[in-house]
Formats: sequence, structure tokens, C-alpha cells
Amino acid sequence: MRKIRVGVIGSTGSIGTQTLQVIKAHEDLFEVTLLACKRNIKLLSEQISHFNPTQVIHGDTTMLNYSETYTSCDIVINGISGLAGLLPTIAVLESPAKLATANKESLVSYGSKIMEIASRNNKTIIPVDSEHSAIFQCLEDLSNIKKLILTASGGPFRGYTTEQLEIVTSNEAIKHPTWNMGLKVTIDSATLMNKGMELIEAKHLFGVNDIDILIHKESVVHSLVEFKDGSMKAMLSNPDMTIPIQYALTFPKRVESMAKPLDLSNLGILTFGKPDFERFPCLGLALKVLNMGDLEGTVMAVADEIAVELFFNNKIGFYDIPDIIEKCLNEFQGGVITDVSDINAIANNVKRYIESKSYMRC
Repeated sequence: MRKIRVGVIGSTGSIGTQTLQVIKAHEDLFEVTLLACKRNIKLLSEQISHFNPTQVIHGDTTMLNYSETYTSCDIVINGISGLAGLLPTIAVLESPAKLATANKESLVSYGSKIMEIASRNNKTIIPVDSEHSAIFQCLEDLSNIKKLILTASGGPFRGYTTEQLEIVTSNEAIKHPTWNMGLKVTIDSATLMNKGMELIEAKHLFGVNDIDILIHKESVVHSLVEFKDGSMKAMLSNPDMTIPIQYALTFPKRVESMAKPLDLSNLGILTFGKPDFERFPCLGLALKVLNMGDLEGTVMAVADEIAVELFFNNKIGFYDIPDIIEKCLNEFQGGVITDVSDINAIANNVKRYIESKSYMRC
């Protein structure tokens, strides 16, 4: 049987490196045909030596925006963070390859169009994020679904008061208690914007608007689906990203995993609670955008990306992040996204607006 040919874009990031761990554990099933990253040439060189791909892209990643790039792949894992992952998302959907994606921003900013492109090409987008993978695995006929429930660990500041959150630093924000992720996603998890983006992502992926969030600090129940008859399905596993990544690669089949099996007898209590929108206002902003369009999703995603970078560089405080996003959402209203050029124009306008406000910590 021919091996599954895998392309990994963002190969040196968190999702990319864990994808290659899965492939290394199952080299009888997979071969790597494409590796791509923007910066880490040292790690990329090591990956090339081990996997011997037929195609490598480094630095100038514009080639990732063309469907012809993916003709040697059966499936492509999009591990790129931020809006940089949007054009590659579209290109993979327009290519013969399957798309498995962890790039939230693509669906937040251009979700309606992306789902149209997927439908036109008869493609199913396979989610890589643990929450959306859990829902994907629990789904039945969509007409049976009442609502989706995403779980959130609560991030590193789960028990902090508003006063404590006002003075947290970026060094504290990047110390997630459960997951090992990239810097941007980890800070988004600290503000709960990551979960907010996942709300919008889930709406597009599954065509469901009724979505709740539960704080679940154990990170064992990854998401739930509630059906019309009151019953629920949940997907449980140890918090290990290699599980949803491997499922995306092998779907619809399953194979033995390198992940540690979940031992329910040792778990004890699983806890669930409602999120605090006052302490974590980014989540409330995302809920508003959930019922809006791609334009508002783009504004939110761009503003968040810029604000997170400012926070990481200690130029603004924790609560400046939602403040910047809210001001941008109020500033840029009306209109629709018709193509990718609109997103680029809005991104430039949002960036100029934030720069004009000179957000700097005194």
C-alpha cells in the first residue's frame, strides 16, 4: 500500500514539530513530501536530513500561496499561525490535497468564503485543534445537533483577580499550565481570545451558531456536542496534541498512538464552570463577532495579533489587549469582505489606526 504523502507548513512550529513526531512514529504509513517554514533554518535542516522531502520552502513562503505547490501531497497540515496562514489555506483547498488545519485566523477572518471554496472543491476541512477535532469526532447528522460546547483550561491566569491581571507580564502569560504551544497562541489562551477565535472557527467548520464555553481546568474533556434529545457526546483524552494531529492524518481510520492512554480511575474529579467575561473581556468581544461577518472577524484577528505583539514586548498591559480590539471593532464597521485583497486592506488600516494611538505603557 502506498504511503500517505504529507506536507507540513509551519514545520518548525509547535504543530509542525508534533506532526513530524507522529510521522516519525509511523514511518510505515507516512512520508513527508513538503516542509516549509519562515525562519528556523537550523531545525528545518534537521527535519530535511531525517525526512528527505521532495520539496522544501524557507524564508520567502509566497510559493505556499499557489495550489501547484501541493500536487505532491495527499494531505497538508497547516501549522502556520496568524493571518499568514490564510492564502496557504485557500491554496490547499484549490489543490488535490486534503487540508488539515490549526490556523484559526483563516476561518475567523474569511470563514464564509473558505467554506464556499471547500464546498466547491468537495473538500472536508479536517480540524487539528483538540477542541474542534473532538467535535469532528462526535458529530452525527447536523440536523440532530442542538449546540456545541467548547472546553477551556482557563489558561495561566484562571484564578487571578482583575487587580492581579492588571499587572501580569508577558513572561507569566506564556507559562500555560497544560499545553505546549507557540507564543501567540499561548498569550491568546491567557486572555481567552484563543477560545473566542475557536468559537468563530467552530461556527464555520460545523455550521452551528449555538456554541457554549466551559472552563475545564483538567483539559481531559476536549469538547462536547449536545443533541436535540438532551443527550451529549464528549471526546476525552490526555492533553496531548499528537492525538488530534494523528487523527487528522489517518482520518477516517485510527492507528495506535504514541500518546499516554487516559486512565479514568486515576483522574478523580472532573470540574466544569462558566467563564468570567468581566475578568476576560476578549471572550465577550469574540462572542459579539460570532454573530457578525468576516469583516469584523478580520478586524478582531488583526487587532489581536498586533496587540499580542505589543504585550509580548512589554509595551502595553494585559487589559490593553481587549481595549485595543474593542476600539478597532468600533472604528471599523460596515462593509463586507469580497476577496483576500479586502482583508489585506483592512489589516493595513487597522495597523495604521493602532499605530496612530501610540499605545505605550507609561
